[in-house]
Amino acid sequence: MTRVIATMSISLDAVGSGHNQTEERPFGDVAPEDLHRWMFDTPDESRAEIDAIVSAGAYIMGRNMFGPVRGEWTGDWRGWWGPNPPYHRPVFVLTHHPRESLEVEGGTTFHFVTDGIHAALERAKDAAGDGTVHIAGGPTTANAYLAAGLVDELMLQISPTVIGGGLRLFDGVGPLELEQISVRPVSLATHVRYRVVRPE
Repeated sequence: MTRVIATMSISLDAVGSGHNQTEERPFGDVAPEDLHRWMFDTPDESRAEIDAIVSAGAYIMGRNMFGPVRGEWTGDWRGWWGPNPPYHRPVFVLTHHPRESLEVEGGTTFHFVTDGIHAALERAKDAAGDGTVHIAGGPTTANAYLAAGLVDELMLQISPTVIGGGLRLFDGVGPLELEQISVRPVSLATHVRYRVVRPE
């Protein structure tokens, strides 16, 4: 059975992204370094976690994680990551506006899904085969899957900062029972994995 893992970098107050996103500000009002210094400043400390994040068989993300374009697709936006994104697998992007699949370097293909979170998950599971499906973000997308009871594990990178406002993981999700699988502190984050306990 394919495991579904929601993975995200968050602050101590569970902020995973800010408001007012633009092309120049992918995280909106939140500075990327507030959440991702652990990945860029000290990657050797977190090599196992970085490898785990990019090891999925397929990925799901919200449209805002893919880019700042709103409404109908215009121009040739190809994502934040340049010509060779880090995924190297199929990525299913939730959107209300159809767009042809986009194949880029390194084996990443972005597929744009207009019929909801369940349809995206079924397509991602088919694409993942024996691999895992990672819900890559942002917070709104992760929360939708958590609220629907579709996540098996949480893989969080918690940065030692309090942001105060923004889009928070767990907003609107309701009660969750989590079983801690592992915890590992590094200098710029604490890596925590939880199993989502489902009611019998």
